[in-house]
Amino acid sequence: MRNRILVSIAAALCALAASAQITQPPSGGNQRQTVIQQIGPVKVSVDYSSPHVHSPQGADRRGKIWGDLVPWGLVNLGFGTCKECPWRAGANENTVFTTSHDIQIEGKTLPAGTYAFFIIPQKDADWTVVFSKNHTSWGSFFYNPAEDVLRVTAKPEKSEYHEVLTYDFPERKNDSAVVALKWEDLSLPLHISIPNTADLYIAQISNELRTTPGFDWRNWTQAAAYALQTKRPAEALEWADAAVNRPGIGQTNFNTLITLSDAQAANGKTAEAKATRDKALNHPSASAIDIHQYARLLMAGGKKDDALIVFQTNARLHPNTWPVNWGLARGYAAVGKYPDALKYAKLALPQAPDDANKKNIEGAIKKLEAGQDIN
Repeated sequence: MRNRILVSIAAALCALAASAQITQPPSGGNQRQTVIQQIGPVKVSVDYSSPHVHSPQGADRRGKIWGDLVPWGLVNLGFGTCKECPWRAGANENTVFTTSHDIQIEGKTLPAGTYAFFIIPQKDADWTVVFSKNHTSWGSFFYNPAEDVLRVTAKPEKSEYHEVLTYDFPERKNDSAVVALKWEDLSLPLHISIPNTADLYIAQISNELRTTPGFDWRNWTQAAAYALQTKRPAEALEWADAAVNRPGIGQTNFNTLITLSDAQAANGKTAEAKATRDKALNHPSASAIDIHQYARLLMAGGKKDDALIVFQTNARLHPNTWPVNWGLARGYAAVGKYPDALKYAKLALPQAPDDANKKNIEGAIKKLEAGQDIN
């Protein structure tokens, strides 16, 4: 009985040993690499094995990459079920492309998810890039076109020399990026765009305000300001009102009130917006700098007359204080009243807090004396 138990244990251990694998260097010396890029709120990653132009084992492959080591078109790899197979766009395991949200690649939509990333290179022609939902297979030996989620075409370009196949993001913006494969003397750039970046941020902010950040009025104010910036008046009003009035969270100060005023105006509540703005400008927390900066924002938004009224209010509340006279100079110049602007620019000159501001005002005085705008 005891011998039978020992034999069973030994057999189980042998079976386990047969299925387990020890950790070894990657096949062919092709190190695994992951490159990750944020594009606004979207996270995109490429996970790949990176072959060399020259084999790490010493065999010289230089000059035999494109059209040789990487054949043109679809090929039969002689293994697996695929008879017309694309290139795995790397070495060893599949190259894997992951996006956290829906994106557009070369103008076509790729849903959020993880995909095998294949390429069909062509000599003297555009290349086809394939995103397959079967990302767990080894290479393209079992590639099935029925599993394609998206195909796009891209134009290869001459590139600086790269010994090791590399993916990187040479161009990055808040709503777009370029991911490029670079190997030997070629680069294949793919253009990624996020057509609804603001929608994604608004959705993320909305969720975050239901958690810990929602217990701080500053976050509600910042959220409302972003909603105004991206022309979402309903969210702006809801969030700005919460920053002022929500029990246990709301605060009444210049920042919360002025943001609420802007949100009310964006929703067509003109009378309420004026009353709230007057309350903000006259609030004890409103400094001369606060009011000046708000007037500058109005000017930047093309509201020159409103800006001048705020500059004048600042002068009433904080007479002869920096930067009140300088604000009046800008405000009058914006509406074309250059003599008034020149008067206040000269009053602002001795109040300038540093050489940079002094030189700026001196230059403005010369322009105003010549009948020129300073904004």
